[in-house]
Amino acid sequence: MPRRETNPNDRSQHKPDVAAQSETNSDAVHDELAIEVGRDESAEDGGEHRCFSVRRDIKRRLDVYLHQRLQRISRSKVRQLIDLGGVTVNGTAPKPSTTVKRGDLIDVILPPPAIRTIQPEPIPLDVLYEDDAIIVINKPANLIVHPARSHLSGTLVNALAHHFKQQIEQAGGAWTSWQTRGFREHDKQPDGTTIDGLSGVGADECRPGIVHRLDKNTTGVIVVAKNDQAHWHIARQFEDRQTIKAYLAVVHGCPDPPDAVGGVIDEPIGKHPTIREAFAVRHDHQGKQSVTLYRVRERYNGYTLLELELKTGRTHQIRVHLSYIGCPVVGDIIYGGEPIGWADLEDPPIPAGSRRDLNFARNRDEGLKVEAQAAARDDVIIAQPALHAAMLQLTHPLTRQTVRYTAPVHEPVATLVRELRKHKMDGPVATEGYWVDLSLTTPP
Repeated sequence: MPRRETNPNDRSQHKPDVAAQSETNSDAVHDELAIEVGRDESAEDGGEHRCFSVRRDIKRRLDVYLHQRLQRISRSKVRQLIDLGGVTVNGTAPKPSTTVKRGDLIDVILPPPAIRTIQPEPIPLDVLYEDDAIIVINKPANLIVHPARSHLSGTLVNALAHHFKQQIEQAGGAWTSWQTRGFREHDKQPDGTTIDGLSGVGADECRPGIVHRLDKNTTGVIVVAKNDQAHWHIARQFEDRQTIKAYLAVVHGCPDPPDAVGGVIDEPIGKHPTIREAFAVRHDHQGKQSVTLYRVRERYNGYTLLELELKTGRTHQIRVHLSYIGCPVVGDIIYGGEPIGWADLEDPPIPAGSRRDLNFARNRDEGLKVEAQAAARDDVIIAQPALHAAMLQLTHPLTRQTVRYTAPVHEPVATLVRELRKHKMDGPVATEGYWVDLSLTTPP
């Protein structure tokens, strides 16, 4: 897709397309003519974001109003959501008793819906931290976070259910299908009442406790909420960009200019116009503001170890942005990165996604062909994206203290970095302002 010059929207001024939404539920909003000015479920992080603008002076309590506007949420859960900071009115934290008036802008963050059923599966987990509110995992590659579409098992959620099952049994308890700390098996009642679940918000999608996601082959830190309060508190942090997320990526080449130690990629991202599986930089109404900071941590012959800090959380954001500047992630076949073998350490290939300002992406058939070629080689080190979520910093939902979780890289990225360090190149690197301690995350 050719690049067109444009100024990405300032998110602080961004408003999604305005769309009127009719109400058919009792007298809740029969005369207020409130409009929903924001509904975003496409972000990589956080839950569902909804924003309402009230057009008439209805003089109704906030908890009553939201209970009537938001489906499948009890009034007590709405009060919890307000108390935990999941709701703002005109940019400030309200009380449940706050009166809704004409002109009010009500912003709501809902955690992702809960699951209906889940089957425990003995999938190994690398647990970095766990308490009564959260569990933090160092996710391996080739592990989908939650069931979706054709992937109904073999996910992180299935592994967590087994983890909790083991805890109960080791404590001398008897496990049943509903005793997995919120991963409950339940059925919708005949009267249409809310289906119980981990977050208590609904049961439409298989995402219990999942506050943010990582791509299937992206490794590293992921935090999962164990209860509603923790879920809402963390989801609001992600939406308000109060978390700090830092990744490590081995990329082809080095970002321009060659002597820079870092930079900013501020390019809007949306669905790729022709390739269903991919995303792209889009300077049109479908592009959403996306900002990635990068820092050069180590330089090698033909490759660079970058630290990436996300300021937004779009799907495939790092991979799309790095490909767009001509430095695709090593092994990221979709976005023009190449599988790397031992010979490629000495003689680095020119990746397909090396041209700047282009939305390079392989379609499914092209990607499968490259994967087959890599599988036929006997010297491949890595044939998946060399991308790792190395550090996550947030406010703990119980203690309200700032906590930071750091995850060592998994194989084969560890081997790739270890071998590339034998081919280091001179050049400036970031010596300050970074988040990731390489001594804790990469091999010696």
